Amino acid sequence: MSKDDKEVKIPIVDKELDLSNAGRGVWLVKVPKYIAQKWEKAPSNMDVGKLRISKTPGQKAQVSLSLSQAVVKLDPQEEIPTEHILDVSVVTKQTLGVFSHMVPQEAGSGSSSKDTSASTQSSEKLYMEGRIVQKLECRPIADNCYMKLKLESIRKASVPVRKVQPIDKIVQNFKPVKDHAHNIEYRERKKAEGKKARDDKNAVMDMLFLAFEKHQYYNIKDLVKITKQPIGYLKEILKEVCDYNMKNPHKNMWELKKEYRHYKTDDKKDEDKPNTDSDSD
Repeated sequence: MSKDDKEVKIPIVDKELDLSNAGRGVWLVKVPKYIAQKWEKAPSNMDVGKLRISKTPGQKAQVSLSLSQAVVKLDPQEEIPTEHILDVSVVTKQTLGVFSHMVPQEAGSGSSSKDTSASTQSSEKLYMEGRIVQKLECRPIADNCYMKLKLESIRKASVPVRKVQPIDKIVQNFKPVKDHAHNIEYRERKKAEGKKARDDKNAVMDMLFLAFEKHQYYNIKDLVKITKQPIGYLKEILKEVCDYNMKNPHKNMWELKKEYRHYKTDDKKDEDKPNTDSDSD
């Protein structure tokens, strides 16, 4: 999504709310999942059940729900309880309402999506269907049918998603290898380099002097790579011809001893200058 798309804001349209039914009391009922699934499958013109309210003087009203046989027979293989009790609780500390909206069919026949959304927002009608005055929780009567339903739901929930299955053929999704490529490459490289053998002391010193002609300070690892000598044997030779720096700025590095250094001085450079001038003349 581009930056321009993110910055596009949905326009807020003021709409009128129909409050003609705002004073009507509405019940908010919580039903079990199996009832909600049956009611979703039922057509709009079907009677889904009957609500009975029995009032006894001095007691709370008893509310019960009986599902119709037409709803139960929508799925004959699944047996569900038909008798339910509704526990009533009065809403006192909350203000809840039920709202609905209606979109005319003519608004959905636009040519483009932008025109359709604009026309939908302008023609959409909002209604307040009522104010929630009571909450009811529908619970089934604990009969044999309900116990069978709960047992089946527990059994389905306990079935593991993944199962161990025996197979007849060998499945080689990951083919085993005797050795990995990087291990083989490492062994071949070590074999090509060969075992580090001690060379003649003078030959090793010549390699060290040649290396120190290029740089004044070296790390022990770099000297091992240059000379290809065992580190213990190399340190014995370095202690004879080199000094080990313990302080910065060249800490933990080796440097030739003063008697082995043969660096060009400024005086020698000045002596070489006239010679070059005379040669040019």
